[in-house]
Amino acid sequence: TMAYTDFTIQDLRINFNIVDKKGYLFKNVTAIPSSEWLQQTLARSEALPMKSEKARSEWVITPILLELRHRNNNFFTIYSGDTLTADKSQGLNGECDFILARDTQAFAINVPILCLVEAKKQDMETGIEQCAAQMIGAKRYNEKFGQQVDRIYGCVTTADVWKFLTLEGQLLTVDIDDYFISNLELILGIFQEIIDYYKSEKIKN
Repeated sequence: TMAYTDFTIQDLRINFNIVDKKGYLFKNVTAIPSSEWLQQTLARSEALPMKSEKARSEWVITPILLELRHRNNNFFTIYSGDTLTADKSQGLNGECDFILARDTQAFAINVPILCLVEAKKQDMETGIEQCAAQMIGAKRYNEKFGQQVDRIYGCVTTADVWKFLTLEGQLLTVDIDDYFISNLELILGIFQEIIDYYKSEKIKN
């Protein structure tokens, strides 16, 4: 059976009638200064060997997500390596690197809003396909549990390069811009804009 990692964009077009396009998702993002803690954590992790995706996620991605969670009074929960089963019969199933979900103090994944994929072997293209499939999975998952979430976000990263996606209805938009860890404040600003969107959206729990 298929899983999130197996889909190509072509599969998503055929199986789920996804329309994909490129566009500019973040036009006027306000950069956010990173805390002393995040700067120190990332500086210390730079000295470590980043041989694997796991190392990159542990030393780079996780601290960034923790910083954002703290900054937003734990508005969202971070699930790492959890399985998101939306529809096994359609292959919308499998382990996800990271899922951000609305924090409702639930043990199980509750209202997924963003899927984050580590690009394996620095391959952004495959990462985008996997992330898009997970976003469709998140959308289905929310529908299954009676949650109306109009927009799902995605992010694919090598830890150095960050790319964002949105899924609204059948429309998948892949950001034209890449963002780089050297401009961490801008990446934090983009995540903050995403979080603010969900704060303004009334999602029923």
